[in-house]
Amino acid sequence: MSVVKNALPEADLKVVGEALQGALVDLGLVAKQVHWNVVGPRFRSVHLQLDEVVTSARTHSDVVAERASALGITPDGRAATVASSSAISGVPEGWVKDVDAVRILVDGLSAVITRMRERIQTTADPDPVTQDILIAVTGDLEKHHWMFAAENA
Repeated sequence: MSVVKNALPEADLKVVGEALQGALVDLGLVAKQVHWNVVGPRFRSVHLQLDEVVTSARTHSDVVAERASALGITPDGRAATVASSSAISGVPEGWVKDVDAVRILVDGLSAVITRMRERIQTTADPDPVTQDILIAVTGDLEKHHWMFAAENA
């Protein structure tokens, strides 16, 4: 039962809710874990770049979760939910060489972007407002992906 009522039909709300929840989970990026453990000659630049990704993901997570709440959908950002549902593979334990850190982020962002683009398509008809949010998130993630991909070009 939702305490917040909205104008979306139940079927549309289900589609939009799944898209928002998936986006929330995927924004629980592994960037901070890599950030803490990156080592190598490019440590500083990769470390700082990872901070930018983390800040972006946290900002977008809040917007996505608040959109869900505004529609009466309970967002679930618990660690167990994120860990079991994320498109991003696990980060190796211990120190991560700068080259490997960049590869982890490129692969992870690529997986998340693919899923976000699918969500953009599924929310087009039921809720263009949510679609707009997902478009903004995806644009930002694609920028980060490009910058990390250029690191190992």
